[in-house]
Parts: sequence; C-alpha cells; structure tokens
Amino acid sequence: MTATAPAQAPAPGQKAPADERLLRTSLLRRLLGRPELGSVVGAVAVFLFFAVVADSFLRPSSFGTVLYAASVIGIMAVPVALLMIGGEFDLSAGVLVTSSALVSSMFSYQLTANIWVGVLVSLLVTLAVGVFNGVMLTRTKLPSFIITLGTFLMLTGLNLGLTKLISGTVSTKSIADMEGFTSAKALFASQVTLGGVNLKITVVWWLALVAVATWILLRTRAGNWIFAVGGGTDAARAVGVPVNTTRIGLYMGVSLGAWISGQHLLFSFDVVQSGEGVGNELIYIIAAVIGGCLITGGYGSAIGSAVGAFIFGMTSKGIVYAEWDPDWFKFFLGAMLLLATLLNAWVRKRAEATR
Repeated sequence: MTATAPAQAPAPGQKAPADERLLRTSLLRRLLGRPELGSVVGAVAVFLFFAVVADSFLRPSSFGTVLYAASVIGIMAVPVALLMIGGEFDLSAGVLVTSSALVSSMFSYQLTANIWVGVLVSLLVTLAVGVFNGVMLTRTKLPSFIITLGTFLMLTGLNLGLTKLISGTVSTKSIADMEGFTSAKALFASQVTLGGVNLKITVVWWLALVAVATWILLRTRAGNWIFAVGGGTDAARAVGVPVNTTRIGLYMGVSLGAWISGQHLLFSFDVVQSGEGVGNELIYIIAAVIGGCLITGGYGSAIGSAVGAFIFGMTSKGIVYAEWDPDWFKFFLGAMLLLATLLNAWVRKRAEATR
C-alpha cells in the first residue's frame, strides 16, 4: 500500500507553484487548436498567388464574382461540414439541390398555383428526403456511403424521369410570369451593389448559415452532441447523447441547404435542367475537408467550410482571370485537397503535441 506525500508549504519568500489548470494558453497554442487554421493559410496563399498572376483578379467586380462562386458552394458546404463532423456523408446532396428546384417549378406550373405554394411544398419534400436518409441510416445500420449512394441514384432517375413525363422534355417550363415570382426571386436570387461590388443574395444566405452553424457547434448542447457522435457512437450513447436524433437532424440540415440552393437555381434561370447537380456533392465534401473536417468525424468547423468554399471560388475564377485553360481546374482542385489534408493533419499533430 502506498501513500502520497502531503504537499509541502512554500518556504518563506517563495511563491506557491501555479495550478496547471489555471495556466493561460498562449495565442499560438490556441491557433494551432483551431480546425480552420490550415485552410486560412491556404486561402491566403491562393489569394496572393492569383493576385500576382492575374491582373484582373483584384478588381471589385472580380471579387463579387469570386464571392458568388464561393457562396453557391458554401451554402451546401456548411451543413455538409456539420454532417462530416458527426461522422457521416451524404452523396445525394448534389442532385437533391436539383430535386428541390424541380419540385418548386413543376408543382407551381402544373397546378397554376402561386409560386410560394411550390416553394413550401419543395421545402417539405426536401426535408423528407433528409429524414429518409437519417432514418434509413439509424434503422439499417448500413454505412452512410451506401444509404446516400442509393438515394443519389434514385433522385437522379426521378429528376429525369418525372421531368420528361410531366414536361415532355428534360427541363421545366418557364415560371417567370407566375404570381409570386418577383418576391421569391428577391429572396433567393437578387443582388445588391456595395462599393462597386455586386453581391448576390446567396452571399447573405451563406454567411447567415455559417453564423448559425458556428453558434450551434460552439454554444449549444446540440453542438456537443454532434462532436460526440462523430468522435465515437458507442461512447456518445453511453453518456446519454441522442445519437439517432442527432444524425437525422444533421441530414435534415443538409436538406435545408439543398432547398435554399435549389430555390436560388430556379429563380436565377426560370427553368431547371433535370440532369444538373450530379458530381457537386464531391465539391461540397472537398470544401469541408479543405476547411479542416476529418473524414473520420469528430473534428472540424463551420468557419473552416466557409474558407474551403472561398478557396474553391478563388481557384475556379482565378484560373479564368489568369486566362489559363479551364481544363486544369480539376487538377488544381485535387492538388489543393491533398495539400490541405496534409496541412490539416500537421496542424492537428502540432496542436496535440503542445497540449
């Protein structure tokens, strides 16, 4: 049997040793602990690179175009990032955006109803798809990759098949002259000019989603649940985390982002091509990973996903402004993904080493 020696009082004139629990954390250590640090460094590097090689990159009009490209991806990257922090994937996110737009358009056009009726029906249908993904995941115990791959294929077929059956073509009819179109366009596809920069309303939606998601992750019990579920399902369930409810809620969050993006798609162009959206789910995941989310879950941030989307916007438009062959875009996107992943892994190891 061993005994612990009692702590001795400090000698006269000496200070008592500081409690390690009360030690202040240095700024560097706090920065290294942030998931989005690697993506911020990458964003600065990409910005400086295109500022040098593309003369038109720094023009106000160009900045507005970059922000728009980033916001279109960012609206979906935010909920996808939360889902990845929770340890899951959604391969149906890209086509779900198109499904949302198609439901709004065809429901309004075929029933000659007010546009807002179709918009609300689309919201319910889109959320129902998220609930379906979440319930299937929790009930069947199959990997989210398989569940959402099946949903992706079903939605792809439904988008094309139903559109051709109802409209007779692969695209919807124009709804620009229907009641409610102007007000809906103002909410989902308008723009304002600030300081010579044309800002699309999607930038406002994007920033609002980032703020709400960050608040949820860092200031609410639901945020703790998301990190816990991504860190380990069994451990989370053992401490009372509602694992199934959290997963279903995360998939509904992705559906909400898809609904917003789908309405923007519809009210920007009046019509929707039923084959759009395929492949975009990978871009959303890439933006989240570049932003610091781990494939294994339990680590990441909404701000990081926003930075990842911003990098995507700068790269996609920077290549155009530099007058390079756009065929090289996917190469640069893949290179950024690998570099960001390696940088994020290094930052995380450094953060753990300094604890």
